[in-house]
Amino acid sequence: MTRPVFTVGPETPLKRVAELLVEHGISGLPVVGPDREVLGVISEADFLAKEQGAGRIRHRRLARLLGETPETQHQLATLAAETAGAAMSSPPITIPADRSVGEAATLMIDRRVNRLPVTDAGVLVGIVTRADLIRAFLRSDEQLAETIREEVLRRTLWLDPAAFVVSVVDGVARVAGRVERRSTADTIDRVIAMVPGVIGVESALEWDLDDREIVAPDRDLVSPFVAPRTH
Repeated sequence: MTRPVFTVGPETPLKRVAELLVEHGISGLPVVGPDREVLGVISEADFLAKEQGAGRIRHRRLARLLGETPETQHQLATLAAETAGAAMSSPPITIPADRSVGEAATLMIDRRVNRLPVTDAGVLVGIVTRADLIRAFLRSDEQLAETIREEVLRRTLWLDPAAFVVSVVDGVARVAGRVERRSTADTIDRVIAMVPGVIGVESALEWDLDDREIVAPDRDLVSPFVAPRTH
């Protein structure tokens, strides 16, 4: 994600919003409240809708009886808007900071948006755009391998990178080594797959205990041990 984030308040005049978009070469801005909570997003598309005028707005059939669609209501509000709060798209589509790049990409596609404000405990901490996602795939294989060793194994999972063999070729990561439990191996694979720029994971991890089949014993039964399996 990109940080710090350029933002505006709901009372910011649209002219100032336009100046910020041009000045910083960006296409949209989060609109935030006093505690940096995301209230909405204002983008170039909102200005285009205002430029087009009322003649380009599509009204649903029987609108007088059924009311306008939410999209049309937003377009009508944008036409009359003079501030960011009146013109913004709301409620905002945001994503928590701990979500994966894949989840961000899926959300952008499903909701047809070009940017996602990133939040932590409801507070804006950054923004991720489609351009950010594309740049993530430009990282070299060497950079990705180093990220897996230091950020995934050492800092995230508290494992010694020296105990594993990590390589990346054309964005496909391969990791080999031995861990105590199969659940640990599965976690390693899953977290590596979340690294921006990794397009696939080939796992050669081995484990001593397949703990997927371990269940909590009944209170009336005592199991002496579970024999380890090898992979």
